Amino acid sequence: MAENILREKLKLLPDCPGVYIMLDSDGAVIYVGKARVLKNRVRQYFHSSEKPIKVQAMVESIADFYYIVAPTEADALALENNLIKKYKPKYNILLKDDKTYPYIKVHTREEFPHISVTRRIKKDGRYFGPFMGGVNCKEIVDIAAMVYNIRTCSTAIKEKAAKPCLNYHLGRCPAPCAHLCTREAYAERVEKVLSFLAGNYEEEEELLTEMMKAFAAEEQFELALDYRNKIQMLSALKKRRITSMPKDVDADVWAIETNGLYTAVSLLVTRKGIMQGSRTFHSDAGAGERGEALTSFITQYYSAHETPHEVILDETVDEEALEAFLRERAGRNVELVHPKFGVRKELLDMAAANAKDYLEKSVSSIEHRDDMTVRACEKLKTVLSLRRYPKRMECYDISDISGVDKVGSMVVFTDGEADKYEYRRFRIKTVEGANDFASLQEVLRRRLAKLGTDEEERFPRPQLIVIDGGKGQLSAVKEIFDEMNVGDIDLVALAKQEEEVFTLESHESVKIDRHDYSLKMLQRIRDEAHRFAVSYFRNIHSKRNLASVLEEIEGVGKKKRLALMEKFGTIDKIMHASAEELCTAEGIGEELAVRIKTYFENL
Repeated sequence: MAENILREKLKLLPDCPGVYIMLDSDGAVIYVGKARVLKNRVRQYFHSSEKPIKVQAMVESIADFYYIVAPTEADALALENNLIKKYKPKYNILLKDDKTYPYIKVHTREEFPHISVTRRIKKDGRYFGPFMGGVNCKEIVDIAAMVYNIRTCSTAIKEKAAKPCLNYHLGRCPAPCAHLCTREAYAERVEKVLSFLAGNYEEEEELLTEMMKAFAAEEQFELALDYRNKIQMLSALKKRRITSMPKDVDADVWAIETNGLYTAVSLLVTRKGIMQGSRTFHSDAGAGERGEALTSFITQYYSAHETPHEVILDETVDEEALEAFLRERAGRNVELVHPKFGVRKELLDMAAANAKDYLEKSVSSIEHRDDMTVRACEKLKTVLSLRRYPKRMECYDISDISGVDKVGSMVVFTDGEADKYEYRRFRIKTVEGANDFASLQEVLRRRLAKLGTDEEERFPRPQLIVIDGGKGQLSAVKEIFDEMNVGDIDLVALAKQEEEVFTLESHESVKIDRHDYSLKMLQRIRDEAHRFAVSYFRNIHSKRNLASVLEEIEGVGKKKRLALMEKFGTIDKIMHASAEELCTAEGIGEELAVRIKTYFENL
């Protein structure tokens, strides 16, 4: 019956660009693809020709499909990217990369620009990076401040002159906030800093060497050692320069390697002709062709990372669509380069070698990861008699002390892996005193209320909800399930003492072998929910006590307490801040900063 329906749907496919979505027997999305011509691309999957292992496995799982027509292939690529991020399909190569790289930012839109380290790119200044290979960005900022006296604080420059901070007295800032530096003189410093960050390190290296020798001559060996370490870091940065690469080249180099079961994607990053570092991503998915898979992966990557001026690759990709996507993303042209010789070809060969080497050496670790994630989910479905494969699992926990500052946590695992962007925290609003059952009910009621609303896009329906606790917690949450009419979601509780799993299907607990990966996965999500709840509790608990502790320090009134709270957030950070860092809070002068620092040192 299903085969007849698929055959009829294949006949109706249009002759235009679009996105196709493959579904399994549970109605779950298992693959999303883009096509220049939907009719031709989708029909290829159902031809009797020999297919790679992953493609064949995916085709055998297809119970239905639907498609969305797009005006152009570029629009189809953008739509494919959005749907992959939304559904995280089993057979797509997914970018599982929650790591952002540090950049050094010069805030050039300011009258007196300051310099900082950031992990977010906006169109509001000059950015240098990303720094991927063990480079300490704060050290580079420190060198810039030391050599050129450019400011590192974000203090607003006002008409009324402020009191110079400690950095001015240390010779690390010309104090434009105190009107002690003209705009023209400061602009000269900024130009030199921009040149330094672009990779021209020679002048700085000479200055640092002179200062190191001066401190050594004065027998200030600790300072001399610090300068020596900075010189060594600059030397390491110089070695990254690719001598035959023009200094104005910003390029990312991509290569893909697959063995039919697993796929590795390698990335090399060069900025201003300097090798910034490399990353290799792996996946056990990939039901599309190599070029198709790489196109999709690159699109996912640049949805969250900086776009260079050049993308170097040797695979046949959908160039028109990819260039249009990258141009839209970057706000300028991005050139796709397929080098045949020269330094770009050498970089491409290096990326390909990295991908191949990673794949050859990492198959066992990839298989082990699959055992602990996807296969553990499949095993859990069987062991606990779940109705569906638990692609999205949510786990909840409550944290408080004697009913004070009650909080709840929700952590999410997708295909058995932590999905930290999906984590959520809850402040308990309606429960009086210490009542974990009622607190759990409040959290689940608030979370499940989002199903069937416009917010379900951000809070998708889970296949499984895990509760940290035993029968009592399970029964409490079951009441909310009945109230909210969400019986299609599986519900279990994991009791910590004996690691027993309680379900709604049996009065007896399910005991899973302690070596079984499915139990280990449940333990991971339970422990992660506990950690996340406790960290949130500690954060708000420390903020609540912040003002009362600071009240004991002479000279710290309400306004200054609020300034410190806004700047540092927790009492722990204030306690461990240096006098120099305390001065960055509004209204905290050098003398008061020393008094605060001394107070905490004497506690």
